[in-house]
Amino acid sequence: MSYLRLAICVVGVYSMFLLWAIAQERLSVPFQSIDGKSFDKFHSPLFLGTCQSFLSCLSALGYILLRRPSGQKLPQTLGLLDGSNSATNGTATANGSAKTNGHAHHGHTQDPASRNKSLLLRYFQCAVFITSAAPFGFAALSYITYPAMVLGKSCKLVPVMLMNVVLYRRKFAAHKYLVVAMVTLGITMFMGFGKEKPSKAAKNADLSAYTQLIGISYLLINLLIDGATNSTQDEIFARYRVTGQQMMFWINLFSTVLTSLISVLPLPYIPVIHPSASGTELQGALEFIRTHPSVIVPLAQFALTGALGQLFIFETLQHFGSLTLVTITLTRKLFTMLLSVVVYNHKLTPGQWLGAAVVFAGISVEAWVKRKDVHAKRVIQEKEKARIKTL
Repeated sequence: MSYLRLAICVVGVYSMFLLWAIAQERLSVPFQSIDGKSFDKFHSPLFLGTCQSFLSCLSALGYILLRRPSGQKLPQTLGLLDGSNSATNGTATANGSAKTNGHAHHGHTQDPASRNKSLLLRYFQCAVFITSAAPFGFAALSYITYPAMVLGKSCKLVPVMLMNVVLYRRKFAAHKYLVVAMVTLGITMFMGFGKEKPSKAAKNADLSAYTQLIGISYLLINLLIDGATNSTQDEIFARYRVTGQQMMFWINLFSTVLTSLISVLPLPYIPVIHPSASGTELQGALEFIRTHPSVIVPLAQFALTGALGQLFIFETLQHFGSLTLVTITLTRKLFTMLLSVVVYNHKLTPGQWLGAAVVFAGISVEAWVKRKDVHAKRVIQEKEKARIKTL
């Protein structure tokens, strides 16, 4: 049963996020208008985020309610009560990422109201980070190619380490700095040896270096905010007894509310965040869908596969731990880049393939060290159990 569950998780993560990646790249290029007279780009990143977070919130809620123990109160099911006396909270397995990162659960002396308020504020903080990061990632695709984007997003270790040091004063093992160096070198090689022009530079080759610099800057901002999100999620797992699905529900609920409010505000032109010159983002998105109906399929594909993919990720995390999840997501990103090259006919130079190999080699070092550490801990635990039995 365990192997069958793992196989389902692997297939689910691969299929959902490969389809999600195809839809994401399709949404970054122009769509033909309904009258066939023009090709226009979809400039509503917050609307994209709203669609995905809403479906993710619903899927997480459905998952939680489906696995809800009989007689359990709804607040406790959603993780709002301190479930220290409940064995159904799934903390021992669901918090694998926090334990793997070396965090330990702290004892709680707060009353339930104070604890819940503090927890919800952390969830809201993650929602703010995610809402802020998404537009920068979407905007970067106008300036760099999608394979470069995937490669950059594969290097979350760098900003996660940086934000953990800056925000929470954590320290890291020496090998992580080697991984950071390899990732940085590989990304530099990939961008330096690239010959394919990004969309903004297609009409004017002289803008290529400038546009790629803008794209890399947007990507770095996206990764830094993602790093803040991941470090805050680690902090939540370390301080509170919650499951991954509960976190998924609350963060996506806050994200949906936040992006919905921003989408109906008559904001002025704001680069990246609100690229429309007039009207609200919701009006602009609905008008674009009306005049460019071909956007509906990739938009629905993006939101649905993203929501289902998150469920498979949290299911993998809960039952098999973060080490298995890292291995799955690492290989998934490699296949995502290869799929993008095949489907959208990107041209990579030998230097770019070498740079990509250096990046994935660096990330593989991180996965190998994690597996080695976990194995060593298991050996120690088995020896301790054997010693106790002999007493």
